[in-house]
Amino acid sequence: MIHNIKYRLFVYEDENENDLLEGLKNILPTAKVDKEIAEGINGDEIIILSGKISKKRESKEFMDKLLEMDESKIANLINDFEKKVDDYGNLFLRFSKKELCDNILRICEEGDSIHLKVKIAAYPAKKRVAIRLLKEFFS
Repeated sequence: MIHNIKYRLFVYEDENENDLLEGLKNILPTAKVDKEIAEGINGDEIIILSGKISKKRESKEFMDKLLEMDESKIANLINDFEKKVDDYGNLFLRFSKKELCDNILRICEEGDSIHLKVKIAAYPAKKRVAIRLLKEFFS
C-alpha cells in the first residue's frame, strides 16, 4: 500500500532533541535520522531531523498505528483526503510534536509538528487512485 514514508521535524533551541526523537519513534519506531544544523531567522540554531522508511513491514506498522486512532479522528482524516493527497498520490500528514512525545497521535493542520510524506502505492500514481486506496484501507 505504501512505497515509502519521508519524515522531517525541526528542533528549536528551547526543545529537547532526545524527547522529540522519542516522539518520532512513537509512530516510526525504526526511524534512522539524518541530522542537519540550520540557522533561524534570529540567528538561533535549528536542528532538522529527517529520513525515509522504505520497508514494507515498517510502513504497515505505521498504517496500523493510524488505525488505532479513535473513530472521529479517522473520519476527519478521511474527510480531509482531498486536501492532504497531492496529484501524484502522496499523503501529507502533520502530527503534534508535543502530543507524540506523550504517545498520543493527533493529526494537526499547523503549528509545531512532525511532517510526513507518505507515498501511496497507487497505479497509476494519481490522486483519485490514492484516495480510493486510502478509503478502502480505513473502511
